[in-house]
Amino acid sequence: MSKADISSGGESVLDAAYRMLRHRERSTSEVSERLEAAGFADAERENAIETLVRTGLLDDVRFAELRARSLAERGAGDARIRHELRRTGIASESIEDALETVEPEADRAQSVVLRRGPGLKTARFLHGKGFSEEIVAGVVAGGDGDELG
Repeated sequence: MSKADISSGGESVLDAAYRMLRHRERSTSEVSERLEAAGFADAERENAIETLVRTGLLDDVRFAELRARSLAERGAGDARIRHELRRTGIASESIEDALETVEPEADRAQSVVLRRGPGLKTARFLHGKGFSEEIVAGVVAGGDGDELG
Protein backbone atom coordinates (compact mmCIF):
# COMPACT_ATOMS: atom_id res chain seq x y z
CA MET A 1 0.00 0.00 0.00
CA SER A 2 1.51 3.35 -1.02
CA LYS A 3 1.61 6.47 1.09
CA ALA A 4 -1.06 7.97 -1.18
CA ASP A 5 -3.36 4.99 -0.55
CA ILE A 6 -3.00 5.49 3.19
CA SER A 7 -3.65 9.25 3.04
CA SER A 8 -6.65 8.79 0.77
CA GLY A 9 -8.26 6.06 2.82
CA GLY A 10 -7.22 3.24 0.47
CA GLU A 11 -9.07 4.64 -2.56
CA SER A 12 -7.13 4.52 -5.84
CA VAL A 13 -6.36 7.77 -7.61
CA LEU A 14 -8.59 6.79 -10.55
CA ASP A 15 -11.46 5.87 -8.24
CA ALA A 16 -11.14 9.26 -6.55
CA ALA A 17 -11.11 11.01 -9.93
CA TYR A 18 -14.13 9.02 -11.17
CA ARG A 19 -16.01 10.01 -8.03
CA MET A 20 -15.20 13.68 -8.68
CA LEU A 21 -16.59 13.43 -12.20
CA ARG A 22 -19.65 11.38 -11.30
CA HIS A 23 -22.10 14.25 -10.92
CA ARG A 24 -20.68 17.02 -13.07
CA GLU A 25 -17.96 17.99 -15.51
CA ARG A 26 -14.76 19.41 -14.07
CA SER A 27 -11.68 20.94 -15.61
CA THR A 28 -8.35 19.15 -15.66
CA SER A 29 -7.01 21.72 -13.23
CA GLU A 30 -9.89 21.19 -10.79
CA VAL A 31 -9.44 17.41 -10.79
CA SER A 32 -5.69 17.72 -10.32
CA GLU A 33 -6.09 20.17 -7.41
CA ARG A 34 -8.65 17.94 -5.70
CA LEU A 35 -6.47 14.87 -6.12
CA GLU A 36 -3.51 16.76 -4.69
CA ALA A 37 -5.61 17.86 -1.72
CA ALA A 38 -6.59 14.21 -1.20
CA GLY A 39 -2.91 13.37 -0.81
CA PHE A 40 -2.11 11.66 -4.09
CA ALA A 41 1.47 11.94 -5.38
CA ASP A 42 2.33 13.99 -8.48
CA ALA A 43 3.10 10.97 -10.67
CA GLU A 44 -0.14 9.23 -9.70
CA ARG A 45 -2.17 12.37 -10.41
CA GLU A 46 -0.49 12.92 -13.77
CA ASN A 47 -1.09 9.30 -14.82
CA ALA A 48 -4.73 9.47 -13.76
CA ILE A 49 -5.29 12.78 -15.58
CA GLU A 50 -3.64 11.38 -18.71
CA THR A 51 -5.90 8.30 -18.57
CA LEU A 52 -9.04 10.40 -18.08
CA VAL A 53 -8.14 12.72 -20.97
CA ARG A 54 -7.24 9.82 -23.27
CA THR A 55 -10.56 8.07 -22.56
CA GLY A 56 -12.56 11.28 -23.00
CA LEU A 57 -13.84 11.44 -19.43
CA LEU A 58 -11.92 14.66 -18.86
CA ASP A 59 -12.09 17.29 -21.60
CA ASP A 60 -11.38 20.97 -20.93
CA VAL A 61 -12.98 22.11 -24.20
CA ARG A 62 -16.22 20.26 -23.42
CA PHE A 63 -16.12 21.53 -19.83
CA ALA A 64 -15.62 25.14 -20.99
CA GLU A 65 -18.52 24.96 -23.45
CA LEU A 66 -20.89 23.38 -20.94
CA ARG A 67 -19.91 25.78 -18.16
CA ALA A 68 -20.16 28.82 -20.44
CA ARG A 69 -23.61 27.72 -21.60
CA SER A 70 -24.76 27.12 -18.03
CA LEU A 71 -23.54 30.52 -16.85
CA ALA A 72 -25.02 32.30 -19.88
CA GLU A 73 -28.40 30.63 -19.30
CA ARG A 74 -28.29 31.90 -15.71
CA GLY A 75 -27.78 35.47 -16.94
CA ALA A 76 -24.00 35.89 -16.76
CA GLY A 77 -22.19 38.33 -19.01
CA ASP A 78 -19.03 37.51 -20.92
CA ALA A 79 -16.70 38.99 -18.27
CA ARG A 80 -18.23 36.77 -15.57
CA ILE A 81 -18.00 33.70 -17.82
CA ARG A 82 -14.35 34.47 -18.63
CA HIS A 83 -13.56 34.92 -14.94
CA GLU A 84 -15.25 31.67 -13.91
CA LEU A 85 -13.53 29.65 -16.64
CA ARG A 86 -10.11 31.21 -15.89
CA ARG A 87 -10.63 30.34 -12.22
CA THR A 88 -11.05 26.68 -13.17
CA GLY A 89 -7.81 26.64 -15.16
CA ILE A 90 -9.19 26.84 -18.70
CA ALA A 91 -6.86 28.25 -21.37
CA SER A 92 -7.74 31.65 -22.87
CA GLU A 93 -8.23 30.23 -26.36
CA SER A 94 -10.70 27.64 -25.07
CA ILE A 95 -12.54 30.35 -23.14
CA GLU A 96 -12.99 32.45 -26.27
CA ASP A 97 -14.09 29.39 -28.25
CA ALA A 98 -16.63 28.54 -25.54
CA LEU A 99 -18.03 32.08 -25.60
CA GLU A 100 -18.68 31.68 -29.32
CA THR A 101 -21.03 28.77 -28.53
CA VAL A 102 -23.40 30.81 -26.35
CA GLU A 103 -26.06 33.37 -27.19
CA PRO A 104 -24.42 36.77 -27.91
CA GLU A 105 -23.94 38.96 -24.84
CA ALA A 106 -26.12 41.76 -26.25
CA ASP A 107 -29.02 39.34 -26.74
CA ARG A 108 -28.67 38.00 -23.19
CA ALA A 109 -28.60 41.55 -21.81
CA GLN A 110 -31.63 42.52 -23.89
CA SER A 111 -33.57 39.60 -22.41
CA VAL A 112 -32.80 40.89 -18.92
CA VAL A 113 -33.93 44.41 -19.87
CA LEU A 114 -37.18 43.09 -21.33
CA ARG A 115 -37.84 41.20 -18.10
CA ARG A 116 -36.76 43.92 -15.65
CA GLY A 117 -37.27 47.11 -17.66
CA PRO A 118 -34.68 49.73 -18.59
CA GLY A 119 -33.11 52.00 -16.02
CA LEU A 120 -30.27 52.46 -13.60
CA LYS A 121 -31.29 49.53 -11.39
CA THR A 122 -31.16 47.16 -14.37
CA ALA A 123 -27.84 48.66 -15.47
CA ARG A 124 -26.35 47.94 -12.04
CA PHE A 125 -27.77 44.42 -12.15
CA LEU A 126 -26.18 43.76 -15.55
CA HIS A 127 -22.82 45.16 -14.42
CA GLY A 128 -22.95 42.85 -11.42
CA LYS A 129 -23.57 39.91 -13.73
CA GLY A 130 -20.45 40.70 -15.77
CA PHE A 131 -21.87 42.46 -18.81
CA SER A 132 -19.64 45.01 -20.55
CA GLU A 133 -20.32 48.74 -20.16
CA GLU A 134 -20.94 49.08 -23.88
CA ILE A 135 -23.57 46.35 -23.86
CA VAL A 136 -25.23 47.74 -20.74
CA ALA A 137 -25.35 51.27 -22.12
CA GLY A 138 -26.71 50.03 -25.43
CA VAL A 139 -29.52 47.88 -24.11
CA VAL A 140 -30.55 49.76 -20.98
CA ALA A 141 -30.66 53.16 -22.65
CA GLY A 142 -32.59 51.42 -25.41
CA GLY A 143 -31.16 53.62 -28.12
CA ASP A 144 -33.38 56.57 -27.15
CA GLY A 145 -30.48 58.74 -26.07
CA ASP A 146 -30.85 58.21 -22.31
CA GLU A 147 -27.63 58.61 -20.39
CA LEU A 148 -26.81 56.16 -17.64
CA GLY A 149 -23.76 58.07 -16.36
